Amino acid sequence: MRKLYLLLTFTMLPLFFATAQSKLSGVSVYETLSFGGNRLVLNGAGIKERVWIDMYVASLYVPTKTSNADQIINSTEPAIIKINVVSGLLKSDRMKEMFEEGFKNSMNGSTEALKTEIDKFISFFDNTMKENDEFMIVYNPKTGITVFKNSVKRGVIEGHDFKKALFGVWLCVKPADEKLKKAMLGL
Repeated sequence: MRKLYLLLTFTMLPLFFATAQSKLSGVSVYETLSFGGNRLVLNGAGIKERVWIDMYVASLYVPTKTSNADQIINSTEPAIIKINVVSGLLKSDRMKEMFEEGFKNSMNGSTEALKTEIDKFISFFDNTMKENDEFMIVYNPKTGITVFKNSVKRGVIEGHDFKKALFGVWLCVKPADEKLKKAMLGL
C-alpha cells in the first residue's frame, strides 16, 4: 500500500526540470524550466527588498522572452513565477498584505469580481513561511494557476482573468515593486 501511495504521489506531481543556472541573493535562477512537456525560458529575475533587506527572489519563465508586460499578463501560454524566500523576516501575514495590495493595483482597485479566487490564492500562504521556502506559481491554460510550496501542491485556481490579475501583481502599471518588475521583464 505504501509503495502505491508513493507511486501515485510522484506521478501526480508535475515534473519540473531545470537547466543552467546563476545565483541571485543565494538562490539558483535557472535559464530554463520545463514542466508537463512545456519548456520555458527565464524572462528575468529580481529581488523584492524591504528596507534594504532581501525578502524574496522572483523569477519569471515564459515560452519566449519579452519585455512587454501587457503581453505576458494577457498571454494564454504557459508561464511560471518562482518565488524563493531569502529572509526569515518575511512572514505569511506580510506576504498576504503584499498580495492584497498587489491585486488592488493590478485590478485598479476593483477586486470584487475575483474576490473568491484572490482569497483562495492568499490562503495558500497561510502556513508558516521560512527562509528557503520555494513557491512555484504555474499557469497552465488548460487548468489555470497551480501553486506549489516546496514541491507540494497547495491548490488550483481556474480562469484566465485570475491569471491576468495575478501576473499583474508584479507586472501592471503600478506593480508591487517597480525595480522587481523591470528585473522580471529583463530590463
